[in-house]
Amino acid sequence: MTIPLGHYLILAAILFAIGLAGALTRKNAIIVLMGIEVMFNSAILNLVAFWHYKHFTVPTAQLFAMFSIGIAAAESAIGLALVIAVYRHYKSVDVDEMRSLRG
Repeated sequence: MTIPLGHYLILAAILFAIGLAGALTRKNAIIVLMGIEVMFNSAILNLVAFWHYKHFTVPTAQLFAMFSIGIAAAESAIGLALVIAVYRHYKSVDVDEMRSLRG
């Protein structure tokens, strides 16, 4: 018994919606970064699911997924470094307090 492609797409859409809601509604910068990571994971799930159901002989989607995972890891490392730098300057990770761009 195999799981149909539609189930994977629905799961990816739900994950993307959860990540988008988390990125747009939260004030904490770390939770915003977590929401972006969840959106990346839903895109990776779509890539691998489409590859599996189209029965391609070349694993191009898996290579794109690996590349996307590497980009997501770099994004979280850079994002965390930015959050730490902002915390040192503002003494808070609240996104609303980071609106000013003074030097």
